[in-house]
Amino acid sequence: MDLRIFTEPQQGASYDDQLRAAKAAEAAGYDAFFRSDHYLKMGSADGLPGPTDAWITLAGLARETTRIRLGTLVTAATFRHPGPLAISVAQVDQMSGGRVEFGLGAGWYDTEHEAYGLTLPPLKERFDRYAEQLEIVTGLWKTPAGSTYSFDGRYYTLKDSPALPKPAQQPAPPVIIGGGGKKRTPELAARFADEFNLPFADAETAAAQFARVEDAAREIGRDPKEILRSVALVIAVGRSEEEVARRASVLGRDVSELRANGLAGTPAEVVDRIGQWREKTGITRLYLQLLDMQDLDQIDLVASEVAPQLD
Repeated sequence: MDLRIFTEPQQGASYDDQLRAAKAAEAAGYDAFFRSDHYLKMGSADGLPGPTDAWITLAGLARETTRIRLGTLVTAATFRHPGPLAISVAQVDQMSGGRVEFGLGAGWYDTEHEAYGLTLPPLKERFDRYAEQLEIVTGLWKTPAGSTYSFDGRYYTLKDSPALPKPAQQPAPPVIIGGGGKKRTPELAARFADEFNLPFADAETAAAQFARVEDAAREIGRDPKEILRSVALVIAVGRSEEEVARRASVLGRDVSELRANGLAGTPAEVVDRIGQWREKTGITRLYLQLLDMQDLDQIDLVASEVAPQLD
């Protein structure tokens, strides 16, 4: 079971906060450090000192870490044109020595788009654009050096692009697609995904969605086993009930609710819960949503007392 730290910096974190957490995760032996891609805080958090751009942040982390993999869960297709986005991600992959993973989603947070002058099209158009972006970004990366790439879509047109720079990972960094849509999301995952992620759902919902992705892959003649299964769950792990309660309180969440919907409790409880998830869904990767980025002790606790029991 791969364990990855997943953060939400828009809730209130500087670059230095993220660097400390990434370095702590790397030192503790986690597989990856991921962050969301948002420009506006959610809920009651103050969001200070303000948003940090996902790919600028990851570029910095790429030069200040050495082993841990880096990525987004997930970049919004509404934020960037696919051509420049392919360049940015390929450059960060080069800067990291080939440690980037690319999560891409259709975009959804309407208030965030309004706050920063971004366009959020209606759902159908958003998914049509999203599909074209997946085609373009992966097409640019996979175009052989010395050749050109062209694309004539409804929303995007590229003509004779040199398709440079190339990412360090060949033919491309792993692509992560996720979400609960019952038709188009599984179809796009079958075509483009190396990993399918379902965030913040229950195990039964996740299992049903993984089955849809599996069916969609078979329909196009792809081996479903090529698509890794993962989920994201919030954590509040403590050595005692008091510590669990304190961590839940910092998040403004109830312990019983976190036990039901996330990974809350003592290390032994969390190990058992992860085992249930693995049995019900077949996941081999878990994104641990660390909402309190100052809580480096929790990073160490999970690494030392949960991870060793998951082999």
